[in-house]
Amino acid sequence: MSILVAGIDEAGRGPLAGPVVVAAVVFDPARPRINGLDDSKRLCAARRETLYGRIVERALAWRIVFIEADEIDRINILQATLLGMRRALEGVLETVGDPAACVARVDGNQLPPGLPCAAEALVGGDARERSIMAASILAKVARDRAMHERHAHHPGYRFDLHKGYSTPAHLDALGRLGPCPEHRRSFAPVRLAAQGSMFALAASPLLPEAST
Repeated sequence: MSILVAGIDEAGRGPLAGPVVVAAVVFDPARPRINGLDDSKRLCAARRETLYGRIVERALAWRIVFIEADEIDRINILQATLLGMRRALEGVLETVGDPAACVARVDGNQLPPGLPCAAEALVGGDARERSIMAASILAKVARDRAMHERHAHHPGYRFDLHKGYSTPAHLDALGRLGPCPEHRRSFAPVRLAAQGSMFALAASPLLPEAST
């Protein structure tokens, strides 16, 4: 029996608001390949949506995990991401049924502790390993959809446009409105806004804007 690869990737480590989302995907080597897989950052939104449907239809196993802002604040963003990776892997292994039949490949340079199967970290894995590419697409699409939904509950922040990243428009809304329950209060710009320090918020360096 060939070893199955469980690719794992995340979306949303950098934003000031919303969850970090982690996905894991296992493909069946006997099934036809999905054409057009790539790092989600290199795909347009429409292409990601198309591939999302193909991935969930053809994957042997897949799982998407959300770690919300309150848990991020409680354990920090790195630990929240690692926790999501472990939960996503555990989810696909429930479907596969045999941890010994899988090896987990995680995008990045750090493995979560306590993984239930063999694992390796791959720097740039979302450009090298098809199952990681698929996981990056699932995580990105799921997070973008969630931020569109949360915009309806907190329209003043325009989460539908910036997805919680530290754009000038988002920082301006933070300064005017203060944080909402979706904001990560352990992140410096949110903490400053919660303290009412609009001058400090405006003067603070922007976090890098990103798409994952």
